[in-house]
Amino acid sequence: MRFIYSLLTLSVLAAAPSAFAQVTPATDSTTTTAPAPGLSQPRKLASDKPSFIPVPIAFYQQETGFAAGAAILPVWRFGTDTTVRKSNARLIAWFSQEKQSTIQLTHTIFTPGEKLFLSGELSRYDQKLFYYGVGNDNREEAESDLEFKLIVFDEKVMPRIAPNLFVGLRYRLTSLTDITAPDNAEDGGANYFLRDPRIDPRERENTLSSGIGPSLLYDGRDNVLATYSGNFVDAHVLVNGGALGSDFKFTRYQLDARHFQPLFGSNNTILALQYLTQLHTGNVPFREMGGLGANLGGAIYNNSGLMRGLYETRFRDRQMMTFQAEVRQKLFWRIDAAAFLGAGQVGYKLSDYTFDGTKFAGGAGLRFRFNRRDRLNVRLDYAGGTDTPPSIYFAVGEAF
Repeated sequence: MRFIYSLLTLSVLAAAPSAFAQVTPATDSTTTTAPAPGLSQPRKLASDKPSFIPVPIAFYQQETGFAAGAAILPVWRFGTDTTVRKSNARLIAWFSQEKQSTIQLTHTIFTPGEKLFLSGELSRYDQKLFYYGVGNDNREEAESDLEFKLIVFDEKVMPRIAPNLFVGLRYRLTSLTDITAPDNAEDGGANYFLRDPRIDPRERENTLSSGIGPSLLYDGRDNVLATYSGNFVDAHVLVNGGALGSDFKFTRYQLDARHFQPLFGSNNTILALQYLTQLHTGNVPFREMGGLGANLGGAIYNNSGLMRGLYETRFRDRQMMTFQAEVRQKLFWRIDAAAFLGAGQVGYKLSDYTFDGTKFAGGAGLRFRFNRRDRLNVRLDYAGGTDTPPSIYFAVGEAF
């Protein structure tokens, strides 16, 4: 979702780190990965105590008007083994002038000894978004209001089978209700959601999607919040069908691969790369299609922001591929900078892809190191993309 925040919010966040003084020393530290068999015993420290102090947020966006809420951002480690990466959670709630709201809880948990990895989301959205249609060649003039309520439950449970390698199951449920398509489209015709030839009439009704399948994760990142070095690969299959209560029968195949490395011999400059593809077979409802731009339901893309600069799901279809690169540069005190560029495409089938059909997005921004030891950043980006005017994006944590 596109967030345009006030300067007042930034000033509140700038003052907030004093509330975390008990867990924020003056220098950064690098969280190490789980030790391979045979390595020496890790250093022991006192257990971390996560902070549950709420941070106020306020913003404005065209669809919602002014909105305000709060975020709770605990970071902790189970036990005293410093080779176990830290776990984190994020609880965000806000209510808008247009009576829309979001309550989102996401988590990434490494149990003691990293024997088990848990990651997921439980969220409820009461939203109004712009709908442009299904396909890679939709029109700006088709822009139409679309309102709905959405509940997302997504959970991965993955035992460790080797250092940094986890294999298990993933279950995802999305419930889409109270769909409303008010007013006309920008071209003066009926709301495009009601006349889009790619939308089946059943998709305009309440929809439940429920799927389960195998999941594999390799996570060699030194820190899951703001990575300096390492690789990340997440692959999963979700089979949705009537046996699980799903209204639509379809299968999702997804691969998310990321690489991080320091440049110029220090951690002051970091190159971050991500490739993500989401492919489908079967009868996929529009809300479950792959989309360019950040999607509601952050867990499906491992909480990454896809192609900042494009409006949320500005382009959506059954098959989606995207690549993005970012350079992160340390500046001074708690302030860092970043520049990024993304490219991607959607289509009904992969053979529909063309070089001319590639969509682009990019921009630059600043980072504020909210919690220096745990590398928890607040980011402010200015970005634009294909058929999308530039906007300001504000979020907690790196985009990927």
